[in-house]
Amino acid sequence: MRPRKSSVSVAYNARHVRIDSSAPTRIDLAGGTLDIWPLYLFHEHAQTLNAAISLRAHCSIRGRGDARVRLVSEDTGAEAEAEGWQALDAAGPLPLLARLVHYFKVSGVDIVTRSESPFGAGIAGSSALIVAVAGGLAAWTDREIAAEALLAIAMNVEAQVINVPTGAQDYRPAYYGGVSAVKLSVDGVRRVPLDIDPGALQARLVLAYTNASRNSGINNWDVMKRHIDGDAEVMACFARIRDIAVAMRAALERGDWPDVGRQLRLEWDNRKRLAPGVTTPGIDRMLDAAAQAGSTGGKVCGAGGGGCLFCLAEPADVPAVRDALAASGARLLDFQLEQQGLRITRSGTA
Repeated sequence: MRPRKSSVSVAYNARHVRIDSSAPTRIDLAGGTLDIWPLYLFHEHAQTLNAAISLRAHCSIRGRGDARVRLVSEDTGAEAEAEGWQALDAAGPLPLLARLVHYFKVSGVDIVTRSESPFGAGIAGSSALIVAVAGGLAAWTDREIAAEALLAIAMNVEAQVINVPTGAQDYRPAYYGGVSAVKLSVDGVRRVPLDIDPGALQARLVLAYTNASRNSGINNWDVMKRHIDGDAEVMACFARIRDIAVAMRAALERGDWPDVGRQLRLEWDNRKRLAPGVTTPGIDRMLDAAAQAGSTGGKVCGAGGGGCLFCLAEPADVPAVRDALAASGARLLDFQLEQQGLRITRSGTA
């Protein structure tokens, strides 16, 4: 990380400058939760599979011409304002934004955020937001930050906010886009783009919101503690989830969609065994309706308990699956697989 200018001098003289940034959310296909350190160290060849989607998180940074800082979340209506970054309460109504402002030491700005995904959707909306904001603030302060360094900042700041460990996978689709594997091993975390036809995958996916938000920190932390404590059932489930991710990656790369659906069913069956709150009667009803309509597999996104779910189906069966999910109470979400990750644009002059 190499600052080119004082962030304060940039802020004070940037009344007419605006930085806009955005990052995509994701669907996690297989291997989730294993990306939390140190769980993946106990399962050799651990990896997660994910696909970035077009429901993006947005951040706008505008110069004020004075030293004040104002934070606004259009999604929640929450606001925070202070005389400068030093006076901004990191434990206030917008702690994620406040902590990033503290990290980058930025004053003299209005920062406004919004998300295209529902609240508590389980598609890594908070991770996408933090990548968008961190990328925007790096551009505002004219800093060159390598990709993995920026992702480490995002992951660590989010852990400070939610007070439990965060996983490594969600920040990578937000930064890079595309369909990828995140390989997890003793020598680090590495993203590997998957050689698949994104159009073929897109044509088979249905995404829906269950109309119930969830708290991934609670679910993941409970499961992680049980694994660390030596819970044999949890450890066995994660070993199977690791193997399923390996098998699903191979099926995706050879375009074997029936096997992708089979691995997706196995993933969900094992994930439900991790903790009682991963599924609910409402989620079971939705996924059962989708299966009866032709879905070959489906699962809840993220840690479960609510948020979004997605189903895989042959293209001819997708309309029936969509109808079945809507009839069972889910809210369908339109999206595209997103090839582009973090976007940053600058307008105006200092």
